[in-house]
Amino acid sequence: MKKETKKRSWAEPYKIKMVELLKMTTVAQRKKAITDAGYNTFLLKSEDVYIDLLTDSGTSAMSDQQWAGLMLGDEAYAGSKNFYHLDDAVKKYYGYKYMIPTHQGRGAENILSKILIKDGDIIPGNMYFTTTRLHQELAGGTFVDVIIDEAHDSTNLHPFKGNIDITKVEKLIKKHGAKKIPYICVATTVNMAGGQPISMENLKSLRKLTQAHGIKIILDMTRVAENAFFIQERETGYAKKSIAAIVKEICSLTDGATMSAKKDALVNIGGFLAINDKDVYEEASNMVVVYEGLHTYGGLAGRDMEAMAIGIAESVSDEHMKARIGQVIYLGEKLKEAGIPIVEPIGGHGIFIDAKRFLPHLKQEQFPAQVLSAEIYIDSGVRTMERGIVSAGRNAKGENYHPELELVRLTIPRRVYTQAHMDVIVESIENVYNNRKKIKGLKMTYEPKYLRFFQARFKTI
Repeated sequence: MKKETKKRSWAEPYKIKMVELLKMTTVAQRKKAITDAGYNTFLLKSEDVYIDLLTDSGTSAMSDQQWAGLMLGDEAYAGSKNFYHLDDAVKKYYGYKYMIPTHQGRGAENILSKILIKDGDIIPGNMYFTTTRLHQELAGGTFVDVIIDEAHDSTNLHPFKGNIDITKVEKLIKKHGAKKIPYICVATTVNMAGGQPISMENLKSLRKLTQAHGIKIILDMTRVAENAFFIQERETGYAKKSIAAIVKEICSLTDGATMSAKKDALVNIGGFLAINDKDVYEEASNMVVVYEGLHTYGGLAGRDMEAMAIGIAESVSDEHMKARIGQVIYLGEKLKEAGIPIVEPIGGHGIFIDAKRFLPHLKQEQFPAQVLSAEIYIDSGVRTMERGIVSAGRNAKGENYHPELELVRLTIPRRVYTQAHMDVIVESIENVYNNRKKIKGLKMTYEPKYLRFFQARFKTI
């Protein structure tokens, strides 16, 4: 009988060269801080946070090469050499013909929506994202969710819950006509579904359908390298392909992309719009001057573009991605062992706690995910965020959307925290879980017009 080989431990493919000291607070201090913040973790002061899992956007640690790149910033107003380095990186690793830098991803979403969307248009996508849907709506379009049904069930173990339901898209085309659909918005590792990936097979099927009807595919490529990791791990025929090769294949099946480089590309600020259509590029080049800056800097310093170009190359490293998602999986498995209900399979950029199953005694209108994120902060100083009814917002009639998934997101910044931090997080959430029956719901006391989850305020019922 063959003897089983013991599974070896893994470690991050880097060493720590600099540390940032953290402020340690008491429970009493944290209770006051969250009350002053209106039970909204976005309104906490960062100095009052111990472990910050609010987002992975712009919170990652840059490499020594990226920091060195900052010193090579060419801060010319026009034609900075760093712009050309970034342009070369986008062509090399993603394959798009044209690129326009923006201050971050939503800058690219704004410009793209203004160019491609007309009043009354329909924009299908694999689950909404907050800023993406808002820009589409402000341009006169209507977002329609065409993700597979399995994505709305946190317990379903489908390996690619980010997949698009091709039948749903076909029905939309038949109902509205291809001319009313300017593009299909495809997100990689779908955020609101729990960081769930889309398969290459599904993307190829969608490409075949859209080509037959003359419809564009626009990629939300914020976490495209993380999606490539799951294709490498789970999809037949990709186990021996590199992350870099898979990323480029994903991009080749689309017509353009919006990118928040604050995630995959490992920078603190920046993004871009990439496109293959020359006419769209020329119009975008003109519009970026109005909303962002000249088309060769797009609201960014030269040093930011240099760091982004270097970060793109680092992001498609197999070793980097194994460690990045390995840490997320470590946290997820520990939480599962503790009996915490989370979205499965474990996603790419964070762990998503199912607040409906965690706090079954609270109605969705009592904002269970919002209050759970506040309770975790009070217990340990760990900052998380809500991804449920608050994030979903309201429809055109002013009614609350009621998403099936009511989640608390524990987003892991890249190259920032150690496994010991992950253990502290687990212990905190386990403690909150053991005392969950005492948790009361919230009432919203202030609601901004747009993207309310950023600035809304609450009080306990």
